[in-house]
Amino acid sequence: MLNTQSVLRFSKMHGLGNDFVMLDCRERLMPLDTMQLRALSNRRTGVGFDQLLSIEPARDPACAFAYGIWNADGSLVGQCGNGVRCVAAWLHRAGLLALDTTVRLQSPSGPVSVRLLGPTEVTVDMGEPVFDLPRIPFLADAVAPLYTVDVGGEEVQISALSMGNTQGVLSVDDLDDPRVARLGPLLTMHPRFPEQANIAVVQKLDRSHVRMHEHERGAGWTQACGSGACATVVALRQRGEVDAEVEVRMPGGALRISWPGVGEPVWMTGPAAFVFEGEWPIPERAL
Repeated sequence: MLNTQSVLRFSKMHGLGNDFVMLDCRERLMPLDTMQLRALSNRRTGVGFDQLLSIEPARDPACAFAYGIWNADGSLVGQCGNGVRCVAAWLHRAGLLALDTTVRLQSPSGPVSVRLLGPTEVTVDMGEPVFDLPRIPFLADAVAPLYTVDVGGEEVQISALSMGNTQGVLSVDDLDDPRVARLGPLLTMHPRFPEQANIAVVQKLDRSHVRMHEHERGAGWTQACGSGACATVVALRQRGEVDAEVEVRMPGGALRISWPGVGEPVWMTGPAAFVFEGEWPIPERAL
């Protein structure tokens, strides 16, 4: 057996600092195994990313393309709001999606609609939020706007829902409180989330502006999270604390989130940016 190498071509993109490696997999299957993916995600010895996104042929005839999502630790992801905006911008740059055109894309958690408002400005129909406990999944006796959870001996109240991925939302008076750094990871791993969760920690500023920081399973604290911003607005709106249109401010920037209410989809609008194109050698073993 001889060691050989092939070259992986990729695009590096980000949505408000939530960064991605984009792979064109329209003509081949995902070329990386878990160990290779983790090596690529390493920010010192690889390229570095929060998630990897693969652009694929759609299996659903109602969709133009499909995309897959992997965390930096190699785990699969159901949805990524910042990621889908980057997918749309990537398709536009490749000449596959025109401006002011709405298309359906097949995500791991189901179809989403995207529309390019500009080359790097995208609005996305993120679908309806899910509150059904087994589908989130979250362990509780009944659906409620708030659940009391014991975290290391401290009781906190959170909302739980799915935006294509499992989301918990914790409201705090001050997002800069040192407790936030401790509570985010503990809630992500909390046993009441059987498959772990993304945790949005949010500080309400007024009825149309909030600050949010997200701790993601498989990625840790991120600069921004689109699905987390959507979950934040849904959770606060269910409690009557915000209006239908909210600006969610995160360390990487702001997203505009719109949710009329139960039975309606959540709309997310924000930027997607290219960073660079690159090549990465993949060690392989061949006869």
